[in-house]
Amino acid sequence: MRYVQEITDFIFVRHPPRRVDIAFLPGCAYAEIPLHGARMYHAGYAPLLLPSGRFSVTVGRFEGPASCAQAYPGPYESEWAFFRDVLLREGVPEKAILREDRATYTYENAIYSRRVTDALGLQVRSAMICCKAYHARRALMYYETLFPQAELIACPVDAGGPTRENWTRTAEGIDAVLGELERCGGQFHAILKEKLL
Repeated sequence: MRYVQEITDFIFVRHPPRRVDIAFLPGCAYAEIPLHGARMYHAGYAPLLLPSGRFSVTVGRFEGPASCAQAYPGPYESEWAFFRDVLLREGVPEKAILREDRATYTYENAIYSRRVTDALGLQVRSAMICCKAYHARRALMYYETLFPQAELIACPVDAGGPTRENWTRTAEGIDAVLGELERCGGQFHAILKEKLL
């Protein structure tokens, strides 16, 4: 079914990493995201990392790591604090880690990240987004909305959900990916009207 491949290509957007001004790390409970961000930093792709997140609006608190919990036991009061600890333990210097610890959903990750870069006087001409693989398209759409003059790339990692290769093999994977597809449409009505009309 051709449309399955088209959905896969749309949702699981992935670009080769390249040198950018900053890497955005939208918050979650998976250590794989900041570990990937640390790799991007050490490889020289991103001199600054901006983890973003307080906790999920649906939960109302940060419940702790969903992966690598033994390595990072916490406790952590926010997604940002969790990501910061992982980054520091991976040798990323404190000065390279910016702070955004208010966001409770993906659009807020982008909104508040923009406020942080503006407050610091950073001119973001290029950026990468390090996020979960099946979250890449929607994250990219939100950050492109808030950083319209920047060249953004998605450099996701397989963590906490379905992958490009396996999403059609389980009911949970299908629900997760089609849920992302629905949100890419459903959550952008007001945004597109505001930006385009």
